Amino acid sequence: MFHIFKTLLARDPFSSSLDLPKAKFPMTKTRRIFTLLLRLLAMGATLAATIIMVTSHDSAEVLNLTFEAKYSNESTFKYFVIAEAVASGYSLIVLFISSKSLLRHLVMILDVVITTVLSSSVSAAMAIAHVGKKGNSHAGWLPICGLVHKFCNQVTGALIAGFIAAIIYLVLLLYTLHTVYI
Repeated sequence: MFHIFKTLLARDPFSSSLDLPKAKFPMTKTRRIFTLLLRLLAMGATLAATIIMVTSHDSAEVLNLTFEAKYSNESTFKYFVIAEAVASGYSLIVLFISSKSLLRHLVMILDVVITTVLSSSVSAAMAIAHVGKKGNSHAGWLPICGLVHKFCNQVTGALIAGFIAAIIYLVLLLYTLHTVYI
């Protein structure tokens, strides 16, 4: 025991290598279960956001003219639906990849991409939803949520589910990075 301390003290304190063996932390059963749970939650949230947004529609009559509000009228909402659907499909595929697979580094890179895409789609859709709810007096855009309540409520629900999915993916990404680089 004294020999180990003597060896460590004899080394240069500013040297970066101590020649100590690095501990390998294999993916334990608890870590696999936690990762699987996070992936299932993320898949559920993205799937819910996709379904809620796709089924959102309402119509209103203004000055004897009927207009219909649906997600496909706005390109930002289309981007949101596509991003959430891709993330949902990706989550399903990754569930079948082994944690011992050689693809785990690719999965980690794709987790970063999916997290980024989800956060950008939620941000863009939230900006459009805000304009729909509050309007923009400088541009002359009137709020529409007073006319199409059902549509606005469904969009809000989809955005909440999408935001939760983005947070779950961020937690999953941080947890994966922590377990790989511990």
